[in-house]
Amino acid sequence: MKRINVAIDGPSGAGKSSLARYAAGVLGYIYVDTGALYRAVGLAAHRRGISKEDTQGIIGMLDDITVGFESSPEGQRTVLCGEDVSELIRNETVSMYASAVSAIPKVRQFLLDTQRRIAAEADVIMDGRDIATVVLPNADVKIFLTASVEDRAMRRYLQSGGEVDLETLTELIKQRDKQDSEREIAPLRRHEDAILLDTTGNTLEQSRELLVNTIKERIGK
Repeated sequence: MKRINVAIDGPSGAGKSSLARYAAGVLGYIYVDTGALYRAVGLAAHRRGISKEDTQGIIGMLDDITVGFESSPEGQRTVLCGEDVSELIRNETVSMYASAVSAIPKVRQFLLDTQRRIAAEADVIMDGRDIATVVLPNADVKIFLTASVEDRAMRRYLQSGGEVDLETLTELIKQRDKQDSEREIAPLRRHEDAILLDTTGNTLEQSRELLVNTIKERIGK
């Protein structure tokens, strides 16, 4: 049976995870947050006191960790070595670690098989930085989701409850964009077949509607 795969790429703070999760619920697909997998690897390195610049140290710990997903009444949960780390991976320190470890080929290979296996077994919406370009190049629908730096920083600011300085968040997002776009391995870029969805200025409901309708149009629903 042919499975439908939707690939969503885009920069940090574009709302990929929340929008993709919503669309998956509406369409009855499984949502796969690949960024959470990289964040989990980043968290493992951070916990072990391994610098995000220590490539060999990060590679060396891979044989000692397990990363994956589990279903729960609250939805998909990210699991690191048997521990639910879904909330622990959502901060800027882990975000920077995730960007660093995702540039390491052995880390990408470590997670690639897991991502492709899930996509082969079910209808999925998968989001990340290189889903259309590397992980699922034959996806039925390819989308590049973005928004202005200012909008993305404000969203992160509101998510933090104002605990993190807005100017600091803006600079961190610019730094993350540069790091993701300039890395040698699978840099963030828009696939030539990807539909560009810019949600700058949109309300959450407008962005949700835009994404769901775009997917429906492409798969003929």
